[in-house]
Amino acid sequence: LPLEPGDAAPPIDVSMATGGTGAAEDLGALAVLWRYAVLGFRHIVPEGADHALFVLGLFLLTPAVRPLLLQVTAFTVAHSVTLTLAALGLVHVRPAIVEPVIAASIAFVAIENLFATRVGPWRLAVVFLFGLLHGLGFAAGLAELGLPAGRLATGIGGFAVGVEAGHLAVIAAAFLLLGWTRNRPWYRTRVQVPCSVAIAAVACWWTVARLAAG
Repeated sequence: LPLEPGDAAPPIDVSMATGGTGAAEDLGALAVLWRYAVLGFRHIVPEGADHALFVLGLFLLTPAVRPLLLQVTAFTVAHSVTLTLAALGLVHVRPAIVEPVIAASIAFVAIENLFATRVGPWRLAVVFLFGLLHGLGFAAGLAELGLPAGRLATGIGGFAVGVEAGHLAVIAAAFLLLGWTRNRPWYRTRVQVPCSVAIAAVACWWTVARLAAG
């Protein structure tokens, strides 16, 4: 769960951090960076289906690489801000609120894809706002892992890098599978709309289920 304001970051499991060879604090900066980057990547692939579907929703509407990268960059900056603040215990929002809103953000993007034919100027602002919310979700995952004493900034930074690598992996996979269809005249009717409907349906189900569980 996200940390309460003023709470200390929980200690990382030593066996996970070191393979059972020593204290977590004894790891060098590069070792901590790498370990948390791997954990961050895993938080998206394969464990973060909701975050991955959000990025896939961005991909479906954006036929050009540059606008897509601008959106992903805005998303990255936003979630890095709230991830850092929440991981340090400076911001706290209950998961019962965050998780349904994250699911609703995925549904919003997917439904917008059904009506929009191009990326409007509002899209960056919407993506940035939703990135702030997703960062709180990432922080919950990081809080469960804990942070190594004396390496807080390195651990948070590595986790954020891993999360972003996971997003880029999702986009790369989408390009490999669907990139060849994006300039086809039937892309919208056969790919964009059906995939967006599927994402919206899953996200709406998640929203209802998370609200009920909260």
